[in-house]
Amino acid sequence: MTAVIFAGGIIKRTDFIDIDEIKSADLVICADRGYAYAQTLEIVPDIVMGDFDSYNGEVSGSFEVYRSIPEKDDTDTLLAVKTAIERGCTEIRLYGALGARFDHAFANIQTLLYAYRKGCIITIIDSDNEITVQGAGECRYLYRENWYFSIFSLTDTAVIRSFSGVKYPLKDYSMTTEYPIGVSNEIIADEAVLSVDSGIILVVRSVNNSDVT
Repeated sequence: MTAVIFAGGIIKRTDFIDIDEIKSADLVICADRGYAYAQTLEIVPDIVMGDFDSYNGEVSGSFEVYRSIPEKDDTDTLLAVKTAIERGCTEIRLYGALGARFDHAFANIQTLLYAYRKGCIITIIDSDNEITVQGAGECRYLYRENWYFSIFSLTDTAVIRSFSGVKYPLKDYSMTTEYPIGVSNEIIADEAVLSVDSGIILVVRSVNNSDVT
């Protein structure tokens, strides 16, 4: 099963969002202010949930509503992810997970790791980035013009058997959390092939349209 979650981060524009894909999802969840984005897109969610500290409009419709208190351990986004997993979803597309609040953005990266360890793959999507995780095994990533392709270790060490089809390939490399060797790579073939022996990799695809530090 697939799910789409709208979180309450910043969505600068909506032209990159595939409405038909969202409508075909098995479950659509809005976390707090994410409900406002669904309304803008004329998407009727299945569930709206959160403490509603960032959305103070009316919440009513033919969907489930779950209200939580602000003083809780889980973020609204994590609550939404847990709900999707509990209902059998193994693939989630997450919108509105990035923005001005770096603490929430980082929390959402940790949520990717949480979901992966529960058997679910999440992709964070905004107008300039796509972020997901890869564990042991081989995955292929198609070329996109003018996009960077970066990888980082989410575990203390991630052993990369091979990373090919990119400007800066790797082979038999132990990537750690302490050194960002995988930043700002580029796919130069029809696809990149990343083969991981152990550990968990954060995969970040970013449009080449911003300043680099």
